Amino acid sequence: MVLTEDLVAGIALDVVGTTVLEYQGRPLDLTPPWRRATMVELIGEATGNNVNVRTPRDELAQLLASTGAPVDPAWGPGKLLAEYYEKSTETELWGPVFVCDFPQEVSPLARRHRDGPDLVERFEPVVAGRELGNAFSELIDPDDQRARFNEQAARHAAGDDDFGADVTEVVDEEYLRALEYGLPPTAGLGLGIDRLAMLLTDSANIREVIAFPTLRPERPGGAPAGG
Repeated sequence: MVLTEDLVAGIALDVVGTTVLEYQGRPLDLTPPWRRATMVELIGEATGNNVNVRTPRDELAQLLASTGAPVDPAWGPGKLLAEYYEKSTETELWGPVFVCDFPQEVSPLARRHRDGPDLVERFEPVVAGRELGNAFSELIDPDDQRARFNEQAARHAAGDDDFGADVTEVVDEEYLRALEYGLPPTAGLGLGIDRLAMLLTDSANIREVIAFPTLRPERPGGAPAGG
């Protein structure tokens, strides 16, 4: 987290000369340190509902349905909680804030949390209502990883293609074999450069900062609009 906030703040200083910006007409302060909060804490603050991965599934399904979002009967409590967070809370987080302790159900490659088997050691930095990146401790237990791969493959076979950020549709035997040989404790961080560019250029649409926006409509004559 320190690496992430220092990296983003340092880039802001280099590019625009300050960590105190205005984005889409609202002030945005990227100066470290950024707030750290769990997903359930932020849900509680935004909605007033005290829920977590151990909340009865039916209750979580009702809360998600109240947002107007679809509810898949194959989703467990972890997936429902993550969906409820995204629909009710994430877009209201101006931040910056590190959202921590994601459900294991939506994080099949992340290490189980020290505080319980239903959570993983994962965080997302959220700025201006959208995640700026994703980071987690790698799962290095081959037996645990195989069990999760099997679970994901079964869900995929049943028609559930929505796994979240870490999509795993098949059992990766080569990866599992590598884990059996041994993998040191490690972690990974991915930062959304396009989303960072949006913040620093005060752009509302990600298409405005993509070098090759394949979805941008063409002008008469073949030239991309705005190109």
